Amino acid sequence: MKAGEQAFDFEATFREQYQRVARVIVRVVKDHARAEELAVEVFLKFWRSPGAQREKAEGWLYRTAVRKGLDELRHRTRRSKYERLLGFGKRVPTPEDVRSAAEEQEKVRSVLAVMESRQAKLLVLKSHGLSYEELAAALELNPVSIGTMLSRAQDAFRKEYIKRYGRE
Repeated sequence: MKAGEQAFDFEATFREQYQRVARVIVRVVKDHARAEELAVEVFLKFWRSPGAQREKAEGWLYRTAVRKGLDELRHRTRRSKYERLLGFGKRVPTPEDVRSAAEEQEKVRSVLAVMESRQAKLLVLKSHGLSYEELAAALELNPVSIGTMLSRAQDAFRKEYIKRYGRE
């Protein structure tokens, strides 16, 4: 420090600016607790950067706060992308979920078993993602009539399901 210069009062700057810096970050990340953590990181970086501790310290703090907030958003985006790719975050089904799904599948099978064969086949193949053209070819039907036949099959399924199990 040169003669005539005053020492920078880091503590006073922290007390004066911390809440403002945290609010700037909250506006970016929309998470108050995480914004406070990032604000502390901004001040830690400020402490380690003596060149920033001058008369324009407030501007440096705000620029750094916005960058920290944007970096956090980028980090979240990357993390969620990789978690989706790796299958993390998917809810593991409970035994009750598994049992309920099995019961529902059995109900669907029992309804399909009593339906007209062509309608049941049409619904099963459609549930596997076949297009109208593919359905027509697989069942040797006129492609023009697939829409009507599919609608009738869905209605027949719905009526039989309600007759057997009620409106659930």
